[in-house]
Amino acid sequence: MNKILSSFILTSLAGLSTIIGYFIIFIKGDKKKLITFSLAFASGVMITISLIDLIPSSFTYLSSYNLVFRLLLMAFFFVLGVFLSFYISIHVGNQESSLKKVGIISMIAIILHNIPEGIITFMVSGVNLNLGIKLAIAISLHNIPEGISIAIPLYFATKKKFKTFIYVLISGFSEILGAIICFLFLQNFVTDFLIGCIFSLIAGIMINISLSELLPEARKYKIIKEIYLGFLVGSIIMILSHIIL
Repeated sequence: MNKILSSFILTSLAGLSTIIGYFIIFIKGDKKKLITFSLAFASGVMITISLIDLIPSSFTYLSSYNLVFRLLLMAFFFVLGVFLSFYISIHVGNQESSLKKVGIISMIAIILHNIPEGIITFMVSGVNLNLGIKLAIAISLHNIPEGISIAIPLYFATKKKFKTFIYVLISGFSEILGAIICFLFLQNFVTDFLIGCIFSLIAGIMINISLSELLPEARKYKIIKEIYLGFLVGSIIMILSHIIL
């Protein structure tokens, strides 16, 4: 099979696995417990991805620079990500319900995360198909809980299944968009420096969203046990997927 086609297929499968997370909205149960658990779960996923994947990857991609400059770069883009997430939060609009706002902000953060993932998956698959398959599987496992983090707050805020599905689909398609951008424009311009900086930026966005949006929203329902359980399950799933793959 043509390398370019194989790369697109792998990237598409990895990105669209986000949709699997959408189907959690069909689970019956206590609404408050499900929302609380899912928001805490999403925060566990985002913080763990940032700490064990994005930040270490950023450090690795910037390895051609000396330690001090590398850490300064990472700190700068991390803080920039924090400020960017605050900016996104403010401009999503206070007129939205807080639950819907959390869903939209999560979607934006995951889109920003998925585009460079799509670029990397496409590039790696084009060079080494076996490595590309492993990477696509790992990303697929990451993307399922990301789909959950978008679907739950948006569905319970709007009660619209199709609209929620479209939001989740858009976030998954952003991975394919990354592959398209790479194929059309960036194959010869994507550098380790750029990827390293982007990963630190996204880590800042995700950690800030988790601490300032997801967990505070979960606490509103005053079911502390579900918060701890959701966060722990989200973290463990990400750690296991990282170790296994």
